[in-house]
Amino acid sequence: MAIQNWSDEIIVVELGDDPQFSEDLMNLLSTLESRSCDVVLNFAAVSFINSSNIAKLLRLRKQMIANQRRLVLCDVNTQVWGVFMVTGLDKIFEFINDISAALATVQIANGADEAPSDA
Repeated sequence: MAIQNWSDEIIVVELGDDPQFSEDLMNLLSTLESRSCDVVLNFAAVSFINSSNIAKLLRLRKQMIANQRRLVLCDVNTQVWGVFMVTGLDKIFEFINDISAALATVQIANGADEAPSDA
């Protein structure tokens, strides 16, 4: 399955082109209705996105913001990156070059959130 539980706090989704892309995002949205966690979307196998994909990504982003969780997109190829830039979505999503760096960034942020205060 393309949706993997990386940890209790992080889900990794290995996206592909449609129809897998749409199915994976719909399954992820269903999962997130009962579970609050950060999400890393790996675009390594995605060669194009369409308006339906963009709508699902925006819906996911809205849900992540409502749950105060982090959404990171990684391994976005040049053609897909062009779509994000042309639509202005490059400014509202968080992008990191590769999956390892994305996971490390989210894990470090989670660790910082859980660090005890010196109050």
